[in-house]
Amino acid sequence: MNRLFVANKPANISSNRFLGQLKRKYGVKNAGFSGTLDPFASGCLIIAFGAYTKLFNYINKTPKCYEATIWLGAKSASLDNENIEKITILEPVDFKILNHCVKELEGELNFIPPKYSAKHINGVRAYDLARKGIDFELKTQKMQVFSAKILSYFHPFLKVSLKLSEGGYARSWANLLAKKLNCDATLSALKRTREGDFFYENEKALNPLAFLNIQKNEYLGDINDIALGKKLSKTSFKEQKNGLFLIEFADFFSIIEIFDEKVEYKLNR
Repeated sequence: MNRLFVANKPANISSNRFLGQLKRKYGVKNAGFSGTLDPFASGCLIIAFGAYTKLFNYINKTPKCYEATIWLGAKSASLDNENIEKITILEPVDFKILNHCVKELEGELNFIPPKYSAKHINGVRAYDLARKGIDFELKTQKMQVFSAKILSYFHPFLKVSLKLSEGGYARSWANLLAKKLNCDATLSALKRTREGDFFYENEKALNPLAFLNIQKNEYLGDINDIALGKKLSKTSFKEQKNGLFLIEFADFFSIIEIFDEKVEYKLNR
């Protein structure tokens, strides 16, 4: 089964375990997801079955949109509600100051990813090292914050909407805000509402061609050459320059790459 859709991951379950539930639900073995959600987080998770798992490299998943609830005064090593170490009772923050600080955290920001993250350190997930108490350092990275907006503030809980680039962390953004406010803060809830043009629609099957931002090309030879996965020559294409191309037919499509004299299949459905 080839299928592309958006699932709504509930909180308190890992993305991998949730994918296992979907595989059993639909009776498939080959499945994958794009954009891991932390166990405590919920929301939009792009799912693909079969050959469509190869599409993740070619679909636009930016911006990633979140609704994040920040607990002002709470301290957590993982910057979320799973490892609360200390809670400090704070005075409410003046809304104008709060809004000013939030708006200052738009644009390109430098940040250090959370140690409890899926980043790889010498082939090992950072969160696995952190849980074992192994000391390590993560490098400073950049993320683009396209917008940050306060949705509500009921002290000590601040709810914001965030639009981030791929590789951005809502937890790290909340930590940057805490530093501006000179206090501890952690996420008490996080929901991803969409990734690029992807959002939850009751697991409706999506047409992948609507999400591929790849230049179209035309194959001048016999359609069965591609249908059967035969070796191709670039001289059989209308456009012969180097690059990725989408080839559409009535019943199927292919993604091919032309590089010098070679033509390589990237996906052939």
